[in-house]
Amino acid sequence: MKISIMTLFPEMCESVLNESIIGRARKKNLFEVECVNFRDFAGNKHNRVDHILYGGGMGMLLQAEPIYNCYKDIESKSQTKPYVIYMSPRGKTLNQSKAKELLDKEHIVILCGHYEGVDERVIEEIVDEEISIGDFVVTGGELPALILCDCMLRMCEGVLSENVCFEEESHYNGLLECPHYTRPPVWHGKEVPLVLQSGHHENIKKWRFENSLEMTKKMRPDMYEKFCAENEELLKPKKKRKPVRKKEKEFDDLKLKQLQEQKED
Repeated sequence: MKISIMTLFPEMCESVLNESIIGRARKKNLFEVECVNFRDFAGNKHNRVDHILYGGGMGMLLQAEPIYNCYKDIESKSQTKPYVIYMSPRGKTLNQSKAKELLDKEHIVILCGHYEGVDERVIEEIVDEEISIGDFVVTGGELPALILCDCMLRMCEGVLSENVCFEEESHYNGLLECPHYTRPPVWHGKEVPLVLQSGHHENIKKWRFENSLEMTKKMRPDMYEKFCAENEELLKPKKKRKPVRKKEKEFDDLKLKQLQEQKED
């Protein structure tokens, strides 16, 4: 997978992408990320990339031409047509399902806006999808772009030690994670649930699923309702096996013995 970030602040993006798990994976070439400054494609004496808004208003707007020239340069070096995402407050809100979906793209270009945003004409010309990280506004698109990158790249093969590292996390399967605990077993009078200390894998798995459901119901009732609607069969109470009474068992054993004797005759 390759990601190209079109930004006015490549150093800001590089400083984050070179750290922690993503930074180590990047050094191992498990994916490719480049940060491209579209100011380098301004094509004017002062490398200007913004101008005042038509119709008036506060602030400056990023011009179409530098962004378009930057994109065409990236596209000319790509083996496939890149999928272009514009980080925008009017886009669909990023979630885990969207991040998983984007993993199938071979080459993604992320456009980071700034100031009052981007000339609408270049959005219409090159952008395939607009994505938001929530119903709020930040100074530029760099932080949202880095969040999107981290969300996707940590699911790339080999970045985490095993897929289970992200498959059991909040949102991946439509639920929030259950509570987690580490040593010591008792802290401030609060004890780690005994089932988690038991070593019984099936009981632990059951406890985690039940508490994941409970946590989702408490913190995100919208997610809980959606999960329940989509997993009716999974949530159906399992029928308890009727215990075999002693007399019935003795009768069955006797009947089996009689049938075996008949066969021998």
